Amino acid sequence: MSLSRMAHLSAATAILLGATLARAGDTPQIPIEQAVQDYLQKSSEAAVAARTNEVLRDPDTPVLGNPQGDVTIVEFSDYNCPYCKAAEPRLMKLLKDDGHVRLVIKEFPILTPESLLATRAALAARKQGKYEAYHLALMAHHGRLLSDDVFTIAQAVGLDVARLRKDMESPEIADSIIANMNLARALKVSVTPAYIVDAKVLSGVSAATSTAKIDFTEEVAAARARR
Repeated sequence: MSLSRMAHLSAATAILLGATLARAGDTPQIPIEQAVQDYLQKSSEAAVAARTNEVLRDPDTPVLGNPQGDVTIVEFSDYNCPYCKAAEPRLMKLLKDDGHVRLVIKEFPILTPESLLATRAALAARKQGKYEAYHLALMAHHGRLLSDDVFTIAQAVGLDVARLRKDMESPEIADSIIANMNLARALKVSVTPAYIVDAKVLSGVSAATSTAKIDFTEEVAAARARR
């Protein structure tokens, strides 16, 4: 689904919610934009709870950090998303400082054709045991990622590029990407990055959400305290 279509759906949700409040005779105490965001977040968290295994423990999804960690962060990301790239160093520092965190990467290439190309390459890199190195290198790339960059970076991290190109055509990779797109739709995730800590949705359900303000260390501690 295109970003414009997603924006249209968010606007439609806002209108519907506003009309519902009006019919009910309620006077909102918060701006309609905040009401919509709160509604979407609650709906998204309900969807996460209904799909716990698919969100947190899908065996076909790449995992960084400690695979047996007690807290899971799920990240929906795009390799051409500047906000994803800006948050990545903070996530990597968390994984280094806290050895009990799982980071589940849901590849979500929604921004550019090159995003899809990079995602296919990243998933194919798993067959050579280099997903993590390649993922981090793609995220560290400055500026828009172009097609040539995808393979230049692959070579730089030691991937066999000829094999990578072949593995990228695997039907399993296409299935994985489609599954992520369907999951994102079910969770009402429409922007990148989107973050979920265990069952708590931190971002991704509204373009108004600020990922720069997320304190991942604090959110992990809160997840442990809820148990």
